[in-house]
Parts: sequence; C-alpha cells; structure tokens
Amino acid sequence: MRTVVVRASRTYDVLIEAGILDRSGDLLRQISRSDTAVIVSGEKVYPLYGQRLKDSLEKAGFRVVSFLHPSGEEHKTLETYAELLSFMAREHVTRSDLMIALGGGVTGDLCGFAAATYLRGIDFAQIPTTLLAMVDSSVGGKTAVDLPEGKNLVGAFYQPIRVLCDPETLETLPEEQFVCGCAEVIKYGVLGNEAFFDSLVERPVRSQLETVIQTCVEMKRDIVLEDEFDRGRRQLLNLGHSIGHAVEACSSFSILHGQAVAIGMAMITRASYAKGICEEATLRRLLSVLQQYGLPCKTDLPASTLLQSMAGDKKRSGDRMNLIVPEAIGRCRIERVPISSLQQWLLSGGAK
Repeated sequence: MRTVVVRASRTYDVLIEAGILDRSGDLLRQISRSDTAVIVSGEKVYPLYGQRLKDSLEKAGFRVVSFLHPSGEEHKTLETYAELLSFMAREHVTRSDLMIALGGGVTGDLCGFAAATYLRGIDFAQIPTTLLAMVDSSVGGKTAVDLPEGKNLVGAFYQPIRVLCDPETLETLPEEQFVCGCAEVIKYGVLGNEAFFDSLVERPVRSQLETVIQTCVEMKRDIVLEDEFDRGRRQLLNLGHSIGHAVEACSSFSILHGQAVAIGMAMITRASYAKGICEEATLRRLLSVLQQYGLPCKTDLPASTLLQSMAGDKKRSGDRMNLIVPEAIGRCRIERVPISSLQQWLLSGGAK
C-alpha cells in the first residue's frame, strides 16, 4: 500500500492500493469512533460499489445510512446540498458521526461541503472512484456547490480525515471519464514536473496507475502545504480552469470537466506563446499529448460568451483575474490580468 501524508490544518493519509475498498471499514474505524457512517454517492456509482462499502463499514461496527444524488455537475447545487442536510437531520446524524464520499468530484465536493457545515462540522472521508477525483479533487480540502452564476461559488476549505484510492474502481469508469481524468494528470506535468510529463508521453496512464496517482497527490500535497487557503501558490492548480470552467458552464455541462480543462490549457498556452511567454515547442508538446489522449484542444464558443462567464469566476479579485500561464513544460506562473484584457487573451488563445 502506498501512503501519502498530507499535513494541512488537519493531517491525514491518502492510501493507494488495489482492493482497498473492501478494507475501508477497518481503515476508517482506526481513526473514527463514530456510531453512524453516512455514505454519499451518485445514483450510477452506488450500484457498483455501495454494497461493498456498506458491508465493510457494518463489519467494522458502523450503523450505515446512504444518500444517493443524481449524477452530473448540473446536480451539484444548493438544492441537492439542502436535501442532503435534511436527510442527515432525519437520520439523527450527530456531530461525532462520519460522512463518506463514494464517487467522483461532484460527490466529493457535495459531501465535503455538507460535512463542513452540518452541525458546524463533522468528520468526512473520501473514497474517490474516478481518476480525476483520485489525482486531484479528493485531496486538499476544497468543497463546494455551484450557483447558476458559476461553479464552486459556495463552499468551504475542509479537510477529510482519510482518503482511500482503489484503482480497481477505475475498471468500471467509462472511457470518456477516464480520459477526462488524464487532463488533470497532464496538468500536473505542465505545472511542475517535466519528467512526469514525459512519462505520460512514453507510457499510457493506465499502465502506471498507482504511480500516477501517488505523483499527482504528492505534488498537490506540497502545494497545499504552502498555501492551504488558496491565496498564493495554490492558485497554480487552476491551470486551464479559468477558461475551462467557462467552457463547461457555457456548454450547459455537455462538455465534461476534464475536456474543458484540456481546452483551457490549450487556449492559455496558445495565448502564452502569442505573447512571447513560452516557446512554440512548449505549445506543440502540450497539444501533442492532449491529442495523444483524445482530449479536445479548442472550442467553438465565442470569446464574448466565455468572457461573460469568466467575469463571475471566483478567482477574480477586483478588476483583475489571476490566470495561470505556462512558461515551459514544468514551469508556470500567475499572471494578474485586467478584466478589460481578458477578451484579448481569449482571442489569442484561439476563441472566435
């Protein structure tokens, strides 16, 4: 079993091992005296893994109740969040009990935000079942739901007590969703690890899953350690996301998160090259690996439409927005861009 220790406002372990799901009850009982465990899961994930998790938890002495939510980013809303809170109140969940997110990023964000706010905070654990959640969203303590005006506008920083990554759960992940996770994996290479980036070109992610998960988690751990509350260096993790979130929202979520992040990375790197910040070779290498993994590199959405969505982005500060700009593969910087210049950046990135 691989272990990554995350030392944030709460210190916790990320455990990576094939088959760990069936030992989840014991691994959570080691660090929790809870009577009740609340499984939060999507309607598509729970039939695959919910009973196995429930059996393991009950064997470890937990009373188990389950809340299922509709799948998809469009359901990560205040309404679903309120339904979850009401469910826990009806089940008499107490402050000493435990919530468990079983699923992808939507489930983790929803469960974590509910845990952060129900009774002013109860423990929660993450059991991610998508590649994207394993390498990124399950670690670091960002929890949130969306508003009609934008993604993740209501949330809290709240760390889990443990994260359990079972690569075997990726065997049932639709190929499109697996590829979306690869976008986040590529992001980490571009951000700060050229050797890792090159390994993704040389060997498919599927052939090195545990190594890929561990590498990404360790990189995120190191950044979170420096800037847990996203006021400085942690913003680098938003590479591709400012444009990507706009692409995602403007498509009414028909473009998946990982696809949108890939488009965002491609566009910001084109703009970086156009402005002389990175060399053409950097752009070529990024576009090549995105194409190698079957990820999109452009959007037909107009720059004016994307700009309107980006104006409400949570990364905006006054009349400026922080964009994460590649200087080379393995090195990026934070660029404070006036809102009045955003459209020009989008046009330089290939928007119409």
